[in-house]
Amino acid sequence: MQQTRFPQAVLFDLDGTLVDSAPDFIAVINRMRADRGRGAMELADLRPVVSKGARAMLGAGFPGVPASERDAWVQEFLDLYERELGLHGKPFEGVEAMLAALEAHGTAWGIVTNKPEYLARKLMPLLSWDSRCQVLIGGDTLPVRKPDPLPLLHAAQAIGVDASECVYVGDDERDIIAARAAGMPSVVALWGYRLREDDPFAWQGDVLIHEPAELCDAAAWPGVRA
Repeated sequence: MQQTRFPQAVLFDLDGTLVDSAPDFIAVINRMRADRGRGAMELADLRPVVSKGARAMLGAGFPGVPASERDAWVQEFLDLYERELGLHGKPFEGVEAMLAALEAHGTAWGIVTNKPEYLARKLMPLLSWDSRCQVLIGGDTLPVRKPDPLPLLHAAQAIGVDASECVYVGDDERDIIAARAAGMPSVVALWGYRLREDDPFAWQGDVLIHEPAELCDAAAWPGVRA
């Protein structure tokens, strides 16, 4: 009889995968817009680009401003975000149950994000994850970031598992590209952020999951059939 088991380790993207951080980011964008004499932006208009990073969010918030000018605002954006960190956003529904299920079955878990490491680390105690997350790699921890596979490989090594025994979960195509290049099974988090034109079915992830709670079942995970 075929058995199923949880992976030895799981690595997660952060924004749009574990945490619905869009409410924090819209507070930042609207503060910047107000400071520049502009009205508020709707959360629904920012949400699709959150996983693309600060420059993409600034592009959505200030579409008429040249990219070269917006780039000079990135540090302001990050400084304001540090003040809003964790005040509005929270884990997606079902994430805590999923993490508890992994822990109950002895699965180590960690985070590989393109968010600056200092911001990701400041968020951990706000979520009570600082003693549970076994490795955290930020976008500036190493010389490269996703979609390069090195951050994923580095995180797996830090946990002490082979990449083939570690699953990566993310909501953006670069997450799946990085996992594939690392030889790591992948889960496409369909509950996350993506542009209307994005086609997650074309990313060639190993499995596509609609809700975090589905991952409380060992059979939902890729590459874990014994």
